[in-house]
Amino acid sequence: MPQDAAGSLSRYADLVRLLLRYGRSDLVTGSGLGDVEPSTASAGAGDPATAEAFAADLERMGPTWIKLGQLLSTRHDLLPPAYTEALTRLQDDVEPFDGDVAVAIVEEELGAQLRHLFCEFDREPMAAASLGQVHRARTRSGRDVVVKVQRPGVRETVAQDMEVLTRIAAAADRHTELGRRYGTTDLLQQFRRSLTGELDYVQEARNLEAFGEMTEEYDHLFVPRPLPDYTTSRVLTMERVEGRKVTDIGELGMLSVDGEAISEELFRAYLRMILDEGVLHADPHPGNMILTEDGRLALIDLGMVASVPRRVQDAVIKLLLAISDGDGEEAARVLAEMGHPLEDHDAARFRDDVSHLVSAAVSAGGDLDVGGVMVELSRLSGAHGLRPPPEMAMIGKALLNLDRATRHLDPDFTPSQAVRANLDQLLRRGLSTSPGSLLAGAMEAKDFAAQLPRRANRLLDALGDGELTLRVDAFDEERLLRVVQHLTTRLVVGLVLSAIIVGAALTMRVKSDLTLLGYPAVSIVFFLLAAVGGLILVVSVVFTDRRDARRRTDDAGAAGGDGWPRAPVHA
Repeated sequence: MPQDAAGSLSRYADLVRLLLRYGRSDLVTGSGLGDVEPSTASAGAGDPATAEAFAADLERMGPTWIKLGQLLSTRHDLLPPAYTEALTRLQDDVEPFDGDVAVAIVEEELGAQLRHLFCEFDREPMAAASLGQVHRARTRSGRDVVVKVQRPGVRETVAQDMEVLTRIAAAADRHTELGRRYGTTDLLQQFRRSLTGELDYVQEARNLEAFGEMTEEYDHLFVPRPLPDYTTSRVLTMERVEGRKVTDIGELGMLSVDGEAISEELFRAYLRMILDEGVLHADPHPGNMILTEDGRLALIDLGMVASVPRRVQDAVIKLLLAISDGDGEEAARVLAEMGHPLEDHDAARFRDDVSHLVSAAVSAGGDLDVGGVMVELSRLSGAHGLRPPPEMAMIGKALLNLDRATRHLDPDFTPSQAVRANLDQLLRRGLSTSPGSLLAGAMEAKDFAAQLPRRANRLLDALGDGELTLRVDAFDEERLLRVVQHLTTRLVVGLVLSAIIVGAALTMRVKSDLTLLGYPAVSIVFFLLAAVGGLILVVSVVFTDRRDARRRTDDAGAAGGDGWPRAPVHA
């Protein structure tokens, strides 16, 4: 058996085991897809022990599944809280691969021997993850750097896993309620884009450059810059950041840090990135932030970056303003405009629950957790049959992680006050218009002004000549009556034929001197009448349906394909 086929079979087997283990657990019922009512406490929240086991199983299955779990941790509209929490803590630390292999990859990618590239290169990695590992190094010019080397064979592994997931997602969309309700293929497409970006270190280098430019105006923020000449799609070289992770610093160590200024700048910078620049660092947890010796906060690991469309930016601004003002009705309206309503969407109940959630959050005062509120709103949307855009869940998750980071830096920091303090910036962003949009609007206005007199003349001429036709998409009573008549006729004929057959069957037991083929002649005649009548009914149905189909086709052709007859309107 070919190695690729064997690998695919192994992945199918792993996935089947995963489905068998969790297919009937609270993972399903808590999502509202099982027989248990999802509003119950146990089903709605999920079992923490089962959730941790699920995360551990994903971790054992390899890099693709680890990254899929990290993405699912943002989908609070899809999974119960226990599972999103467990997947958030999903560890990406694995055994490192051999340092000599890393050196070989670096030399192959950069096209030179290691001694010509670096004067120092530590073959023992600083850290190892499922997609790559990081080594300390120093360039020939004396610059301290870190070199991120992609794990050998990981792209082939991910490609095989994605092939399996693509087939399963397509089947789920066709045959399961899960696929139809949540759009499995769309979720997988989002995951594919995210994972492709993480596998391309050139793209991560661009992210470092972009975020570095966006944080230049902030004195307490810092993003290490990449070295383009030492970077390829599988090797990323960037400035080394000396310091400690935020999570490794205790309360005593934070006394020497200006946590208030760092938290304020960090929150303001992320609001600008999301709502002004349209980019989102999807994983800003404290573990990806390093406090440097000079008191600045360095942002690292920018592989998971998503774009935020303009419509989502505008909607999030409105949503933040509504939450800040405690306007639950407005928040529900914005969410309804953002999301895709499913068949079971209950708009009134959704509006009531959103209003209650926003009111309760605002009543908390300074303890208002903006990221947590957005996460709960995303969860409410899914529970009420309103599928939010993927960016909504990712923004909520990013703000939630940001809240945790800022509270670690400054326990007195209140995100709600930070939002209110930046309302003027958000309002300016919501009311601003780019030069391109201004130019497009001016061209639209020019076309409107140029076409208006001619179109008005055509309209008035058609009205004066009695040729003005209004097309109304109304109920077609004539067609409905014709269909009902056909159905009634066929039903009556079918009942009559059934009665004849039953009567013929009953007369078979009656003794008669007049027989045909050894059976009473009356019964045989009834059977023949029923057979002929049934044949006539079948032929009539076939020809009538064909005639109606031709008539609909002719009507559509005469209407130009939109189902309406053309009415001449002369200028």
